[in-house]
Amino acid sequence: MTSEKEMTFEMAMKELESIVEKLEQGDVEIEKALEYYQKGMELSKICTNKLTHVQEKMVQIMNEQGETLPFEVQED
Repeated sequence: MTSEKEMTFEMAMKELESIVEKLEQGDVEIEKALEYYQKGMELSKICTNKLTHVQEKMVQIMNEQGETLPFEVQED
């Protein structure tokens, strides 16, 4: 199994989609459904954390001196 740090957003989403498909089929024993649900929640958290991290990086830009500055939208 890939660790959380090694898992990409795309890998987590693909695995999460696979779990959702299995659960949507509806022919899953309750114990297995619970296991899928728990794994899905873990994958959802990984995706959320990775998106938050990317969002934080995107909010900052680098100026010509290599310093990071908050990104500001210029209004017309």
